[in-house]
Amino acid sequence: MDVKIEQSWKERLAPQFEMPYFTSLTAFVREEYQTKQIFPPAKQIFNAFNYCSFDECKVVILGQDPYHGHGQANGLCFSVNDGVRMPPSLMNIFKEIQQDLGKPFPPTGNLERWAKQGVLLLNATLTVQAAAAGSHQGKGWERFTDAVIKCVSEEKNNVVFMLWGRYAQEKGAVIDASKHYVLKAKHPSPMSANGGGWFGTKHFSKANEYLESKGLDPINW
Repeated sequence: MDVKIEQSWKERLAPQFEMPYFTSLTAFVREEYQTKQIFPPAKQIFNAFNYCSFDECKVVILGQDPYHGHGQANGLCFSVNDGVRMPPSLMNIFKEIQQDLGKPFPPTGNLERWAKQGVLLLNATLTVQAAAAGSHQGKGWERFTDAVIKCVSEEKNNVVFMLWGRYAQEKGAVIDASKHYVLKAKHPSPMSANGGGWFGTKHFSKANEYLESKGLDPINW
């Protein structure tokens, strides 16, 4: 696994790449790609960072695993490639945006346009085996993405963190809420969202209001 990652991230995360856990993770991931079907495609593993530099990052959304269906994952959490049917969680995200901001459903579930505006769409685990959810958990990715969250929290100010569901909220425990804006809600998956705690949270308008209050451009959700 070659770590081809945007320069501003590379400078800050370089110590991670030298640690034994990352060496082991690299060996595991490389072997997996050689012997199994793994998502996203290897060139897209670090897309979250390559589309959203450290310097431009002003919103962080935490996911868990990449999608494990063929052609879905593109290295951005909750995002799918153009032409791919939107998964239920993503549908619920767009339903909430529609209710919150009055925006129509987009023609695609590809969230590259968010990332290019400064939204870090970070999965806790950056790779997964086809049709095997959670298959790359516990291999070292979580330690790496914990370091990413800690880096953003410590070295930046006025970032909006969107933590949806218990897993994201536990992972976000290191965030300094005194200098960032932390938004929490139920996960947008149908299993949790339909029971209340997702719809009506207005995270998208709240995020934009906060960014504007800090003199930053809002996100075109």
